[in-house]
Amino acid sequence: MPLAKEVKAKAIEDFHRHEKDTGSPEVQVAILTNRINQLTEHLRKNKQDQSCRRGLLKLVGQRRRLLTYLRQSNYQAYLSVTDRLQLRRK
Repeated sequence: MPLAKEVKAKAIEDFHRHEKDTGSPEVQVAILTNRINQLTEHLRKNKQDQSCRRGLLKLVGQRRRLLTYLRQSNYQAYLSVTDRLQLRRK
């Protein structure tokens, strides 16, 4: 179940650096967060879906690595992204 095109386009529009930006860390974190939220809701209904759980854990790890990179390279952008997505930060 991929992310809906409208949801993905909205995340890109909200977090892009320039008009054609789709791959910056901010955009990637926003898309991953939407996907993680979607899979979390799915797992609340389908507790036995282990393959989905594994995919969710892989996405969480990928988002964590992107946030670490963003924190090291551009701390102000990291603070902005975590505030806007309501993510905990350490």
